[in-house]
Amino acid sequence: MLELKNITYTVKDEPSGKKQTILENVNLAFEDGAITVITGPNGSGKSTLIKLLMGFEKPTSGNIYFNGEDITDFSVTERARKGFTMAFQQPVRFKGIEVFDLLRLASGKELNITDACQYLSEVGLCAKDYIK
Repeated sequence: MLELKNITYTVKDEPSGKKQTILENVNLAFEDGAITVITGPNGSGKSTLIKLLMGFEKPTSGNIYFNGEDITDFSVTERARKGFTMAFQQPVRFKGIEVFDLLRLASGKELNITDACQYLSEVGLCAKDYIK
């Protein structure tokens, strides 16, 4: 279970020095195996919430718990080791690099075309359309 308890995130506007609260006293619980969608208008704090969960940002106050363990001060790497990951709304594009090369980099080993095609098919992509 992932829990947020009394999460507040405040930033200071550089030119004016004024503080702006982005999230205030957020309390949420995500059950194991649940799929949750967070929606809201632009500027409502959705991306900030994800950045806090992933460890890209630290809350001004409050705590984040994963399976009862306080992970508020865990680094991005420590959270990744626990299985935290995210997907971008728009995929990151690497100009000039082929999908095959990206798969090789991600796997951390030498791949042949057959292995790379297998990885693509496991996520529902046609290797013929994506490998180059």
